Amino acid sequence: MKNGNEGAIPAPAAETRERPTLKTIAFMTGLGITTVSRALKDAPDIGAETKERVRMVARQLGYQPNRAGVRLRTGKTNVIALVLSIDEEIMGFSNQMVFGISEVLSNTPYHIVVTPHSHSKDPMLPIRYILETGSADGVIISRTEPDDPRVRLLVEQNMPFATHGRTDCGLMHPYHDYDNEAFARQAVERLVKRGRRRIALLQPPSKLTYYTHTRNGFLSALHQAGAEEVPLRVTIDSPLADIRDAVEALMRSDNAPDGIVCSAGSGAIAVNAGIEAAGRHVGRDIDLVSKQSIPILNWIRPEIITAFEDVRESGRELASAVIARIDGAAPEQLQSISLPVWPDA
Repeated sequence: MKNGNEGAIPAPAAETRERPTLKTIAFMTGLGITTVSRALKDAPDIGAETKERVRMVARQLGYQPNRAGVRLRTGKTNVIALVLSIDEEIMGFSNQMVFGISEVLSNTPYHIVVTPHSHSKDPMLPIRYILETGSADGVIISRTEPDDPRVRLLVEQNMPFATHGRTDCGLMHPYHDYDNEAFARQAVERLVKRGRRRIALLQPPSKLTYYTHTRNGFLSALHQAGAEEVPLRVTIDSPLADIRDAVEALMRSDNAPDGIVCSAGSGAIAVNAGIEAAGRHVGRDIDLVSKQSIPILNWIRPEIITAFEDVRESGRELASAVIARIDGAAPEQLQSISLPVWPDA
């Protein structure tokens, strides 16, 4: 009696594609493994033509260095960790930052790993995780505080890092920052030139370093012009619906401002909605100034006065700084500040 499976054609084995290795590239190019390895590391004793041939084959094969192997051989991960806020983001800030960092890292052995974090949670958690697991060679952080415990810990642990924003804790470290003091001062000056005298500020939360920079620029310009601040009881960290409601209530009150400065583009959208909900119009009843990292605000309301913050360039500066710090550059040589760019300047 025949078995029911007798004569059946066996199912073909599932195809598996092996991960390309240095040995694979060596076989394809006819070179030695050591030569291939040194060519990929841009060793000076390897000819340019050989390097290009090795790189071309590596690209065609989709070769990526095995991180575990790299770490065993060198003690390095070739990873830069970007600790990034996952909170409400509608103006492309995070994307622009990642793009800028990636542009620099694409020409290096390093890769970016985004470590998401909510600003409502303990900011030390992702830093401790990175340090305890040894999962990165360098770190980029943002939303800096004057006496930032993350900066203190990273310095104590001798971990290369760069910050988007400055600190005021007496520790020298790499940073790139936007000149928020200049932005706030110039924003008020533009409002005053339009005859605005009662000006509100949608400011950063007071725990962040750039709160002080923003307030200093705002108040100095008000004092210089003899203009008056109208208090606004929300910050850029407030939910957008709360910002909208607060602005609507303020615009309906007897204490309504005739100008508003916004420290964040997403907040400006909520401010504009609040102004319109109160039956007022930007450019007629009130003027609105905001910074932005991508040109969206003027699509929504052309009358909004905008300054450009080049967040992609910030990403490039931060990536370059943290790599240079890994290579031993002094932190005081890795500090930069970008200025506001006004379309009418």
